[in-house]
Amino acid sequence: MSENALTAHGQSTSALESLRQAAAETALAPARDPTSAPEGLPGVVSDWSDDKQAFRVPWGKAMMWIFLLSDTFIFTCFLTSYMNVRISTTMPWPNPSEVFALNIGNARIPLILIAIMTMVLITSSGTMAMAVNFGYARNRAKTTALMLITAGFGATFVGMQAFEWTKLITEGVRPWANPWGAPQFGSVFFMITGFHGLHVSAGVIYLTVVALRVRRGFYDRKGSYETVEITGLYWHFVDLVWVFIFAFFYLW
Repeated sequence: MSENALTAHGQSTSALESLRQAAAETALAPARDPTSAPEGLPGVVSDWSDDKQAFRVPWGKAMMWIFLLSDTFIFTCFLTSYMNVRISTTMPWPNPSEVFALNIGNARIPLILIAIMTMVLITSSGTMAMAVNFGYARNRAKTTALMLITAGFGATFVGMQAFEWTKLITEGVRPWANPWGAPQFGSVFFMITGFHGLHVSAGVIYLTVVALRVRRGFYDRKGSYETVEITGLYWHFVDLVWVFIFAFFYLW
């Protein structure tokens, strides 16, 4: 065999050995999922840029929790400011039992309207919880009915609150004055109850829209009733805030 042939044979053998070694190293290396994202911060950036769900909590529910957290801060500031004003004022604070009393027949019943309003909201929390339960059971009829009933309770609450505002305005309550004592009473009353009433009104609209979508089968086609649960989170938050307003403003 010639020298050139021996040289070519040696080079070919060396190339084969290199290929075998590379294949062995590849086989020993851990397999990597081509769909997996990089770890750490680059992975988070990759998920967000690809519009993927970066956390185990669905986007809609996460955003609702963030919104409710921010709203918690606002209501906390309102109630804290109210308590600071009430403690620091030098003028007598109006007695809620007298201010919010209603004449029924020959009797003057204190806080009767506020008690009914509170019962309406607490009941609406129960119907909303049932609507979420039937939503996950894919029972469109009962989910729709219960959500509309909840919206009806909310509308009833807003109507009673409008009656309460009208009564107090007729009796002379203004944001800057009232006939029973400290002038700050009117400002904190209209601010806190008005802001909460705005949330209830928005919730009634929200519930109605989602209920109509449930009725039309929108979430059946979507494959998830998660939006019903998210709506329930908002409504339960509104009800919980009212419990604090009732305790600190009407009972104190």
